[in-house]
Amino acid sequence: MQARDMSQRRRGAAAALLALVVLLGSTSPPNAAAQPSSWSPLVARVNKDASTSLYTIAIKDGGVPLLLLDLAGPMIWIANCPCRHRAIECGSNDCLGISNMFAPDICAGAEWPVQVQGRCICTAMPYNPVDGRCVAAQATTISVAANATDGRNPLFPVSFPVVGSCAPGELLASLPAGVAGVAGLARLPNSLPLQVANWFRLKQEFALCLPRGGDGVAIFGGGPFQLLAAPTVEELADNLRKNPLPFLFNPKNRAYYFTITGIAVNQQRVPTPSGAFGMDWRGQGGAAFSTVTPYTALRWDIYWPLRNAFDAATSGIARADKVAPFDMCYQASELTMTRVGYAVASIDLMLDGGQNWTLPGASSLVQVNDQTVCFAFVQTAASSAPAHAESPAVILGGHQLEDNLLLFDLDKDTFAFSGLLLGIGTTCSNFDFSMGSS
Repeated sequence: MQARDMSQRRRGAAAALLALVVLLGSTSPPNAAAQPSSWSPLVARVNKDASTSLYTIAIKDGGVPLLLLDLAGPMIWIANCPCRHRAIECGSNDCLGISNMFAPDICAGAEWPVQVQGRCICTAMPYNPVDGRCVAAQATTISVAANATDGRNPLFPVSFPVVGSCAPGELLASLPAGVAGVAGLARLPNSLPLQVANWFRLKQEFALCLPRGGDGVAIFGGGPFQLLAAPTVEELADNLRKNPLPFLFNPKNRAYYFTITGIAVNQQRVPTPSGAFGMDWRGQGGAAFSTVTPYTALRWDIYWPLRNAFDAATSGIARADKVAPFDMCYQASELTMTRVGYAVASIDLMLDGGQNWTLPGASSLVQVNDQTVCFAFVQTAASSAPAHAESPAVILGGHQLEDNLLLFDLDKDTFAFSGLLLGIGTTCSNFDFSMGSS
């Protein structure tokens, strides 16, 4: 892989840097004897912004620590770089990964390369995944920070530089208040997961658990995954690894696409057009994960059959006035609760190999005010998701991903999912962020 080819030069520098950092004590654990003989996976907090329903990750070192979490993002960028920062030159190994990124079509008109005082400076394309804006900017190195983890607790803090980009402050418009930029997690050499794996020689793998409230969690580099529950849910990731599903290759980008073969409501298959979920040679269609699409967005020929089937299956529940952007709503007082959300018909996404991703009431409905609960799906045309210019047939959005443990293996090009964790008595907010002792 390109990430491996790029890593050789940086690994030598990484070893020297990490040795120096340990000597200085800035990344040492409280008890030196507790430090593992090899580098552990890294853990970071993930939070949901209440005003935008987008997700942030606490990964930036110093200053404003939050970055927008973008599963489809190709790189890391921050706005308003300090006056003195390292500008990566053209032709360097670090620039190679930047140059080979799959930039959105909107970036095609940006100038390339940037000239600074006679030097050829590597040009990056920082991209705002919410409003679709893209600019040409300098590639640079960015200091990020996280904690080593054993999959149960944080162990000790670490910080290290990654290749990324500067961006003008105006590119932050439409992002959650207080964020400093974007952390991209796509399958590209300069994404956060692959840079962590290369720096610390960890597995090219990450786990993501998006919260409905409180702290969610991301773990980079493999390892076990434990959530507090009664009884304790241990090594959840290890169980998921036994039954992975392949990613669907998109020729236009390296976002996380997967195959859906159909949709069912109350275990009855929804009638959709033949080939509705397929992807063509241009990268149109298929299904994609998204953390910048608040609610799952469906192309019209999939949305309306699903919406009508769910309407029929919930015909006995009193309706309420529509609340934008949703097309169908219910009176909250007419709904009862179970441990997996509202007691309504379940929706199954039918996947490869006969697996189903079941969406019970907590995933299929959302409470929008004290009186109203709405069907938590929208038409693609009504979705503000410009990051997906290749027009997936299904964009599996944040609400449906919340409280599911997702495991992404970038080496094997596979993923796995837990299903709604409420069903086993826990949530994504139950990772123990208190500092461990080993």
